[in-house]
Amino acid sequence: QVQLVESGGGSVHPGGRLALSCAASGSSLRSLDALGWYRQAPGKPRELVAYKLAGGMIRYGDSVSGRFTLFRDNTDTDNMVFLQMNNLEPEDTAIYYCYGRSIGGQNYWGQGTQVTVSS
Repeated sequence: QVQLVESGGGSVHPGGRLALSCAASGSSLRSLDALGWYRQAPGKPRELVAYKLAGGMIRYGDSVSGRFTLFRDNTDTDNMVFLQMNNLEPEDTAIYYCYGRSIGGQNYWGQGTQVTVSS
């Protein structure tokens, strides 16, 4: 099993910046391949923000490419991912979920953290 614990988020004006972090832990940590973020706005389906594979490839969602940057820190006992969000827009308002996927294809989710962008 893998546990994902998010921190960060909050409220910001349009054009502002926020950072999120997620710590992964658990007995199946070594099997973790993808680690990153999805988000879900009210009334909309959950969508990809960004994730990074253990091999190094990073994938960004189209709506955040160029504004958000994902960093992943891998060690034998610690596995964290950070999301730097710049030039935030009201359309970025959503619950952001830390996401992990094992080599075997099992998905893991954090509890979610709210990001609100408004003037």
